Amino acid sequence: MSKHRIPVVILAGFLGSGKTTLLNHLLRNRAGVRIGVVVNDFGSINVDALSVAGQVDSMISLGNGCLCCAVDTSDMDEMLHRLTRPSAGIDVIVIEASGLAEPQEVIRMVLASDNQRIAYGGLVEVVDGVEFEETRTRHPHIELHLKCADLIVLNKSDRLSEPQREELLAAVSRITPRTPVVATAHGRIDPELLFDRRGRASREPAVRQLSFDDLRTDDHDHTHDHADGCDHLHSAYETVSFVSERPMNPRKMMDFLDGGPTGIYRIKGFVDFGETGAKQKYALHTVGKYLRFRLGRWGESEPRSTRLVFIGAGLNARSLTEELNRCVETGEPSTTDELRMMPVLRYVES
Repeated sequence: MSKHRIPVVILAGFLGSGKTTLLNHLLRNRAGVRIGVVVNDFGSINVDALSVAGQVDSMISLGNGCLCCAVDTSDMDEMLHRLTRPSAGIDVIVIEASGLAEPQEVIRMVLASDNQRIAYGGLVEVVDGVEFEETRTRHPHIELHLKCADLIVLNKSDRLSEPQREELLAAVSRITPRTPVVATAHGRIDPELLFDRRGRASREPAVRQLSFDDLRTDDHDHTHDHADGCDHLHSAYETVSFVSERPMNPRKMMDFLDGGPTGIYRIKGFVDFGETGAKQKYALHTVGKYLRFRLGRWGESEPRSTRLVFIGAGLNARSLTEELNRCVETGEPSTTDELRMMPVLRYVES
């Protein structure tokens, strides 16, 4: 069976923040990706005039290759099992949580699931930029929601002046300084931040998900601002690539990853830890605070090297590259230190 796992992205936010608008934007800009939508709300998703309000524990074809279902929280795991059946052909699952839901509970449900076909894809917290302070007054626990988030979307930012926007970004940064934040108008976030828009035809097992050709081999950052009629607020994000022909020191690398580099939402690629005589190829996948390695094997003619792509907002490419270079082994990796790989192995999926 393929080791590919379907990412489950949780979309949360208080009523009126723009979750449904953002979700509809993803559905309209999915570029061949089949999305499974789980709605844990009493609202409606209007796709081609289709409303799913009130249709509990049902699965509906959206007519564009995607599937949608509305469920009670207690039925979430069962619906995830249905959506991840190979016959459904789903590439990514998006859960739109109720505006009254506690995001940490939805995260717990996904992480605690025994479904071997899914992987946690991150919590995206949508915030009404205009009403942020009022929401904070009515719902002080929004700060906890923000701290749980892997990505924060400041929606309706087009209705703020530049000083107001800067003040809002500063307020959010004080609450959760390392979490990437993007400012949007009308929920127009680039789907590439949340999932790879490659479609089923290019699916590969997770340990081969990223080839060398997929990486940019230069060392500076790339800002993407895919204009589709949006203004400058259209969720610009950065990608930074890193390549090292020398092995990485496992302890230093894990200290770097555990430290939660500022602004990073996703990391994907391969890490070479220089294990002598071994063919372990460590495929690294992180989403926010969630980190995992999957073991594979280096190809006979494949160069052993570390190749990583960092995706996020507000990335400091130079600082990031300098930190990674400090994680590179300066000499030959130790062959006698039996505990050398322990910091890594605790994150390896079985």
